Amino acid sequence: MQQLLHRGAATVQHRTDEVLDASWDDLKSFLACARSKSFRNAAEDLQVTSTTLMRRIDRLEEKIGCKLFLRDQSGLTLSDEGAAMMGDVVEMERHAFNIFRRAAKSATDVAGTVRVAVTEGPGNFWILPRLIDFQKTYRKITVDLRCAMEQADVARLESDIAIQLEPPTNPDLIVAKLGRLHIYPFVSEAYQKLYGTPSSISEIGNHRIIKQNAPQVDDSAYARILGLPSLQGVVGIKTNSSIGVLYAVERGAGIGFLPTSSIALGAPLVAVDMDGFKHHADLWLTYHKEFRNSDRHKIVIDWLRKIFDPKIYPCFRDEFIHPNDLVPLMSSSRNSFGMAGYAAAGSM
Repeated sequence: MQQLLHRGAATVQHRTDEVLDASWDDLKSFLACARSKSFRNAAEDLQVTSTTLMRRIDRLEEKIGCKLFLRDQSGLTLSDEGAAMMGDVVEMERHAFNIFRRAAKSATDVAGTVRVAVTEGPGNFWILPRLIDFQKTYRKITVDLRCAMEQADVARLESDIAIQLEPPTNPDLIVAKLGRLHIYPFVSEAYQKLYGTPSSISEIGNHRIIKQNAPQVDDSAYARILGLPSLQGVVGIKTNSSIGVLYAVERGAGIGFLPTSSIALGAPLVAVDMDGFKHHADLWLTYHKEFRNSDRHKIVIDWLRKIFDPKIYPCFRDEFIHPNDLVPLMSSSRNSFGMAGYAAAGSM
């Protein structure tokens, strides 16, 4: 009897050791599959092959002793056991990120890299020109600026600091409103001479729209904001790039929806007044609370707050200011950091 008890205890201990020996790569793979509900999409996110990913999940299921996913043609669904495990693995991931975040912040050292993710337009046309002067002052800080419409997850270390269109809800993050980005329709001077401009939304069917398709831009937003049932036959060009929209509008391809500051910063465009149309999106600054004690991160955060300060730059105020009225208010910004010199700076 005693021998049986010892043998049973040894089996349990062996089983426990196997579970504790589960690879973190396997657990990360589990999270990726649970979030994307697809082996193929999760494999792309992790930059591995689908075969490698499925092998990791099989290995994890074998070690734990239960099925974590129900697999069918529609994709992956968490089993009851997988759903029960999800919260614990997410918490493990959070602690793992905290370890690396603390190691990276070097609180007493202003030297090092700070990763900033921002939507493409403000990143390329507002932050980047000012970043040149910033790096002249702070020679030991490297700002890794990522300008993209895909939202970076600061909590999961995809970026140290993010400026995005929707505020995150993670309690570990500090979130502050930077300012308001006002959006307005524009055309080139050449387009206006050839086709005129619509004075009301009902006339927009006689024109063409340059439409931006991007993860942080709701695909139905254009039609909804314009009060149209659909944009069928209205959209001339679709692009995922804010720079692409500006370029196409400057080249006379149609009507584009751009920040009200565009002509104030020197873009050779004409504001289109359609029944008092205007739209806005708030810009949110977000970073992990761990970076409050990092000197170099604090320097970059304070600098970002300053260059988006609505008291200094009226284009970021909550109240709408017509693009033409912004021109005299932002002459200093235009002279110092205007759009002159960009590839699409002049219309043809």
